[in-house]
Amino acid sequence: MNTRTVTTWSLEQIAPSDLLPAPEPDASAGIRIVRAEVPSPEFSRFLYTAVGGDIVWTDRLRWTYERWEAFLERPGVETWVAYDHGTPAGYIELDAQDDGTVEISYFGLLPAFRGRRIGGHLLSYGTARAWDLAERWPGLAPTKRVWVHTCTLDGEFALANYERRGFRLFDTAVTDEPLVPAPGPWPGA
Repeated sequence: MNTRTVTTWSLEQIAPSDLLPAPEPDASAGIRIVRAEVPSPEFSRFLYTAVGGDIVWTDRLRWTYERWEAFLERPGVETWVAYDHGTPAGYIELDAQDDGTVEISYFGLLPAFRGRRIGGHLLSYGTARAWDLAERWPGLAPTKRVWVHTCTLDGEFALANYERRGFRLFDTAVTDEPLVPAPGPWPGA
């Protein structure tokens, strides 16, 4: 089996003041970011496959409808979607942990929306929502750390975007992984 070397970087912020927001798009740009408040496995899977189809996101492809539903209904799991003139352009998924840590479990843009300066704004907005997550979820510990990982399979500007938003590297791992073709979007999505 053919393999490829993948470098994974783990980054974190340990205080809300670490966030270095990207400039917001001009109001005439038609960019809005909205929380998907109703858990929807269909919509979340669409976002996952539409964003990750060309960059080899495969770990959730085998998730059943019930597993998606159980994940999305957990307290502190939020999906924030960027829209460009009403069309989904990308998303950021937050996953609160019991200890006041929030993982940005997924973040990215659909291919047609990359390189248009939407990603920095979406990451800034979503990271700010990670810091104030406990305000929307009674019973959750206040956020004391926000972290994310990215790798060489993600978009070419992903690591630099995280660093420009104030995330600091805390771990690097290099692994050999099976060479699999990008799955493309979910059939029927």
